[in-house]
Amino acid sequence: MIWEKLLSAKRWGSEDKYNADPAEARSEFQRDYDRLIFSSPFRRLQNKTQVFPLPGSIFVHNRLTHSLEVASVGKSLGRIFYNKLRADNPNIDEKLPLISEIGNIISAACLAHDLGNPAFGHSGEAAISHYFTNGPGLAYKSKVSEAQWADLANFEGNANAFRILTHPYAGKGYGSFALTYSTLAAIAKYPCESIAGHDKTRIYTKKYGFFQSEIAGFQKIASELGLNKVSDSPLVYKRHPLVYLVEAADDICYSIIDLEDAHRLKILSYQEVESLLLRLCNDPKMESRLAEIEDDDARISFLRAKSISTLIGSCSELFYNEQEAILEGHFNYGLLEMIREPYRSVMQEITKISINKIYNYSSVVQIEVAGYKVMGGLLEEFIPAYIHNNSHYTRKLVELIPKQFITSRTDEFSKIQTVLDFVSGMTDLYAVELFRKIKGISFPAIG
Repeated sequence: MIWEKLLSAKRWGSEDKYNADPAEARSEFQRDYDRLIFSSPFRRLQNKTQVFPLPGSIFVHNRLTHSLEVASVGKSLGRIFYNKLRADNPNIDEKLPLISEIGNIISAACLAHDLGNPAFGHSGEAAISHYFTNGPGLAYKSKVSEAQWADLANFEGNANAFRILTHPYAGKGYGSFALTYSTLAAIAKYPCESIAGHDKTRIYTKKYGFFQSEIAGFQKIASELGLNKVSDSPLVYKRHPLVYLVEAADDICYSIIDLEDAHRLKILSYQEVESLLLRLCNDPKMESRLAEIEDDDARISFLRAKSISTLIGSCSELFYNEQEAILEGHFNYGLLEMIREPYRSVMQEITKISINKIYNYSSVVQIEVAGYKVMGGLLEEFIPAYIHNNSHYTRKLVELIPKQFITSRTDEFSKIQTVLDFVSGMTDLYAVELFRKIKGISFPAIG
């Protein structure tokens, strides 16, 4: 893969308006960021669970605040890489006019990376999959192809994000997005179809990145950017190099900031968090500087900022040093997995503590269980109603689905996707409220 092809300002759905002039193209990636910020799917992230239940009297991160922080870190990673390139190649901008835009591409992709995640965090994905593999949805297995069933049985937020950003919803065309090809490719952590996903031996097939309905679209982008194709059937590509930096920004933020939230909620003590983050700060005067701060929350914030700074530096250095292997598609690790010691060992310890003490904390588990009931209950009502629509009751249910999601296609897979588009886009609170109302647990207010 080569940067000359990998960096493209061509827009999805607006290819006929493409202007290859680098002077014009430079602003296009900032427009990606702006379009995402002002979009409804992005705003809805403010009411989607990151880890801890929402809302609460103590502030914790939601999907929106997480995405904004990831975009900030991602922009820094991209900018540092560009500065290193320019320092070693003073004429790099003449050879690669769009290389200076890498920070903007990454920050836009970071904003978009969680758009496809349903309500209730990752348990929402699992709940949708559970409906098809262990619930009433199993009855549809014989109605769809093997590849389509793989999409349903392993619902994937990454693939759903690509669908949201590229699917022409009814009455909206390509909506407010029409993002550049490079930004779209930079969110594809797993550029393969679902039947090739879940191969943990390869970083690009640990999950999958597009549904059957979006295969042609992804092929179009991959061909334009020159992504390395691994196989045609099943369809598998190597990652766009900028995916590594988007992924690193995400990993840095949730690893460190989940500790900060856990401290605010008194799941972890100050001493537990300090003992981890202090080793990431790379500052011999850090302990004396902390002694000048009385408030524990302020200390944790300071430790968090210094830790993130260290990790940004380490990941950008690794990406720069390994860029040849990354461009060739041979780098089979996430950047955080391979940063230099002692930071790598500290991050491994943080992962273990997060799994044992944070992600299995009672309120986190409760929201996961609730997600199964709510998401499963909504699918149980809406999927049969939309597919059959043969009674007064089902017609009334179908009327609750916004027109933008309604499809003119008549096959079962497309109809199921209509309901999944609707349900997966819900916020936590809306999903709970709608579930309670259609199950008769509560009644809507009049007026």
